[in-house]
Amino acid sequence: MHFMKHHLITIFLTLLLLGCNSDYTPKPRGYFRIDLPSHEYQQFDTTFPFSFEVPIYATTFPDTSGLAEPYWINVGYPAFRAQLHISYKEIHHNLSQYLEDSRTLVNKHIPKANAITQQEFLNPEAEVYGLTFSIRGTEAASPYQFYLTDSLTRFVRGALYFNIVPNNDSLAPVIDFLRQDIDHMISTFRWKY
Repeated sequence: MHFMKHHLITIFLTLLLLGCNSDYTPKPRGYFRIDLPSHEYQQFDTTFPFSFEVPIYATTFPDTSGLAEPYWINVGYPAFRAQLHISYKEIHHNLSQYLEDSRTLVNKHIPKANAITQQEFLNPEAEVYGLTFSIRGTEAASPYQFYLTDSLTRFVRGALYFNIVPNNDSLAPVIDFLRQDIDHMISTFRWKY
């Protein structure tokens, strides 16, 4: 019996030593799988001076921060811990100031950005004109921003933020997904006169 125990221990140690001959390479750290819902939209149409379509999986609520002005709202994406902050301003011969302020807020991300690309948006039938800014970089706090105006009386600015420490490499699928939602919102944006 003692011989059998000794023999089993020897076999076990031999197998253990043979199994350890290969180099061990740890797997790189991974990220959780992100399930993205289907893009489905509903109309945001209230007493606000504008309307647009928002995703059914988003919540729209007034901005209650101390700096908020009338018609400022947030579009929240609870599943992604993200918010699109939307501000509204009336133009009183100060459109150039609003445009410059928008560029300044985008340019604040330059230290963390690898690239900032802009794309023009024109919808003359609805009198909606603007620019979108895609801010690329692993630590950029706001990966997507935009402004819209009718060029005469109204101006809207939006900025997407995540309520987590930015790591836009791992958030890339979510950023692309939300960018599609924001582009849809922009394409369905209408002024109320």
